[in-house]
Amino acid sequence: MQEKIIDLLKRKQDYISGDQISQKLGISRQALWKHIQQLKDTGYDIVAVPHLGYKLVSCPDRLFTFEVSHGLNTKFIAKRIYYFDNLASTMDNALQLGLNSAPEGTLVLAEGQARGRGRLGRDWFSPRYKGIYLSLILRPKIPVELNPLLTLMAAVSVCEAIKEILGLSVQIKWPNDIFMQNKKLGGILTELNAEMDITRFVVIGIGLNVNNEKKALPALATSLKEQNAHQQIDRVSLLKEILRQIELNYLLLQNQSSHSIIDKWRRYNITLGRRVRIVFQNKQLEGEAFDIDTDGGLLVRTDSGLIQKITGGDLVHCR
Repeated sequence: MQEKIIDLLKRKQDYISGDQISQKLGISRQALWKHIQQLKDTGYDIVAVPHLGYKLVSCPDRLFTFEVSHGLNTKFIAKRIYYFDNLASTMDNALQLGLNSAPEGTLVLAEGQARGRGRLGRDWFSPRYKGIYLSLILRPKIPVELNPLLTLMAAVSVCEAIKEILGLSVQIKWPNDIFMQNKKLGGILTELNAEMDITRFVVIGIGLNVNNEKKALPALATSLKEQNAHQQIDRVSLLKEILRQIELNYLLLQNQSSHSIIDKWRRYNITLGRRVRIVFQNKQLEGEAFDIDTDGGLLVRTDSGLIQKITGGDLVHCR
């Protein structure tokens, strides 16, 4: 019911009478008043004026399900949303939902995570009400060997969304880090449930520093607020655009093979053309990262001229 009340208030730029709301929703004036008070308690600024009615002044900085759904207009992404004020890990939750046959596009959102994680078992700093922490279930119909492109697709989608909403140019460090001004802004984590030639589902996790203060961030990290002249970012608007871009790029990947996503990734990357050092499978490789293969693997030319394709590991830009 509260979702319907907010929807009515958002559609009306001016005041709307309590009688109108009550009649439209089929509830009593007393029930409406109780719902309004509960909405105020969660952070909605709603003004009530005798003989005029109610007016929505502002919404709280919360990623509530109905705030994310309102006006999203996607075909299948985030049609089912699980929202948590605090959660151990959105990835763990989404993986379990995937095993329980959750439909493609199911979204798990948390305002904060106690055990958020990144690649290679690293922790992801997830303070409440500051960032965007999500995990999204996909059931791709692409060859299993192309699944690594989903990480690149998600990174591209985040970059495009930030550009669209904030006008800021961000970059991608292969394979999954979002950077700005040589500092880490966010990361992508992809985990899948698959057999030899069948992908049952993929969970894409995104962690993004949004309204974090500089002093509270880890070393060599940044936030969109810091990069946006310390102005508060509307997390709901940004999240919704990320979801829209993911749907567009995901459909692009499924319909037009890998080339379109790889071309987009190249435009945002800060890895190609640089000397890199990669630690993988207890080995270390150093050379020039010069291209991306059709499956998202990084092509590295060593000093001896040997070309190797790297599909995972810990990468450092040497210069």
